[in-house]
Amino acid sequence: MPAPLRDFLITKSPNPVDLLNAATRLFGGSIATSPLDGLRKGDHELRGVAARDFAVGYFASPLDVRVSSAGGRSSYFVNIGVSGAIAASCGSLNTLLDTATAGVVNPGDTQELRPARLTPSRFLGLRIDAALVDQEFTALTGRPPVSTVRFGFALDLARPKGRAVLLLIRSLLEQLDSGDPLFQRPELQRSQLRCIVTALLLAQPHSHTGELRDGPQPGHPRSLRAALAFIEANLTEHIALGDIAKAADCAPRTISSAFRDRLGLSPMSYVRNLRLDRIRQDILNTTDNLGTIAYRWGISHLGRFAGDYHSRFNELPSDTAVRR
Repeated sequence: MPAPLRDFLITKSPNPVDLLNAATRLFGGSIATSPLDGLRKGDHELRGVAARDFAVGYFASPLDVRVSSAGGRSSYFVNIGVSGAIAASCGSLNTLLDTATAGVVNPGDTQELRPARLTPSRFLGLRIDAALVDQEFTALTGRPPVSTVRFGFALDLARPKGRAVLLLIRSLLEQLDSGDPLFQRPELQRSQLRCIVTALLLAQPHSHTGELRDGPQPGHPRSLRAALAFIEANLTEHIALGDIAKAADCAPRTISSAFRDRLGLSPMSYVRNLRLDRIRQDILNTTDNLGTIAYRWGISHLGRFAGDYHSRFNELPSDTAVRR
């Protein structure tokens, strides 16, 4: 893979602190970096692009670093060797990042990266917003994951499935490097990123692989479809379980069982998560204040709302608003 992101230089410095600070800025505060064996002098370079749901950086540095999750958005990272080799570890797991093997790091995990000493080591780091992984998982299965999707660490890029992930990431980089304004549009970047996430879910073993192996779920029964349509149409209003059951023309216990069997959560949890997703979209895409947005989507208790929002997105609404 040729050196990517040639027009997106962030820092090129003999001072490793410049690299560490630049990496934190690129990834939007979602990581904290620290040197493992002191601040090693040398040539430290970072090129990168940050967007709404992702950020990608090209690193060239001899520095051994520890990368841990920081406060803010919950993210996955895919690290791919460009040249040389990097000894990578995540907890008790170890692999060698090179052109044949990538590393996939889950939200909340800490990784350590040690570039080879004899040959220059270069690698790509791709940050993916955790909410996007949940959305693509839901699109594939018809239900949201009941717990965080946790991928295996080493991704074999030499096998067909891993090679497909690599080709899609290369395509994203080529689009960014093309200079064509069309490829700078968020809609196209997000579409490409969704393809990468879908390929990753299908290619790399993870904690919910069995649900994908079983294929898409059968069509929802009529009562559940009616309940979902009612929730969608009345999301900005007060919704109680009795209202959902009445719209579905069945007992509250029956519709609750249908939600848990088909969607993996209760009707009111589904309402809460859908509201939080819509609120997050509005925070990122409008200049309205947080209270106005929350009330718009039927939230009446702002204190409880902040806690629910943090539980779903691993950041407070005010943290999201900073990135407008």
